[in-house]
Amino acid sequence: MSWTNYHSHTYYSDGKFEPEVYVQQAIAIGIKAYGFSCHSPFNGGHGWNMALDQLGKYCEEILVLKDKYKSKIQLYLGMEVDYIPNIIGPKSAHILQSKLDYTIGSIHYTGTFSDGRFCEIDGSHQFFLEGLNKIYGGNIKFMIKTYYQLMREMLENETPTILGHMDKIKIQNEGGHLFGEDELWYQNEVEKTLDLVKSKGVIIEVNTRGIYKGITKEPYPSRVILEQIKAKGISIMLNSDAHIPSEIDKGFRETTELLQGIGFQKLMALDNGKWKSFGFNENGLIF
Repeated sequence: MSWTNYHSHTYYSDGKFEPEVYVQQAIAIGIKAYGFSCHSPFNGGHGWNMALDQLGKYCEEILVLKDKYKSKIQLYLGMEVDYIPNIIGPKSAHILQSKLDYTIGSIHYTGTFSDGRFCEIDGSHQFFLEGLNKIYGGNIKFMIKTYYQLMREMLENETPTILGHMDKIKIQNEGGHLFGEDELWYQNEVEKTLDLVKSKGVIIEVNTRGIYKGITKEPYPSRVILEQIKAKGISIMLNSDAHIPSEIDKGFRETTELLQGIGFQKLMALDNGKWKSFGFNENGLIF
């Protein structure tokens, strides 16, 4: 019985250390399989995106570590890929050429300012509000619908292996001051997205980062969305979105208790190069 984690960042993007440090920590805490998923490079990317000229080095280093530690841990080469129409996506040429074991498709950007800057959901609340007002005229419903529409475009046209932190845009909605997650229009956007996830066979990650960083009380996605995921029979996996080695399995225990309470019995994991479902409890996956 042990954990797996396929969402992690190193100093190639916005993580803090070289890849081998994460491998050594993963081995030390008994992780069975570990995947690297640094942020995809693209022209115009923010500082937390990998530099394009580092892509080859990143891939090469992970492959070297795969071989070096193959007797101790399964290592996988992945990438968290942004989706911006006609700019970057999981099927972009340089992503496909990297021969990744998997991709995590995530929406971080919801539009472009008149000066060419991308509007991101992960930045400061002030920057988010600037995008809301200047790009969407203050219409939060329009902005949120665009967020989920971009997600569906990615799922339909550039299908990733995994859907990353599905409802992360909620981090800008503390206390529900911008919109209600129980509003019908919001629920409709979520349901349309989940139906497409199901039809495409994409795995939804349950991402614990918001919890252990003290940003959210629930994982991405929230409990109400997880209940819909369970009802629709969509596959899930558990990831921590680690940026430093000590975060590799953070938030897993309490999140598995949540998942079991909803009725989930299986988690997906990449094991010996194949995606499989495994039982789990608060101590890990049952291999």
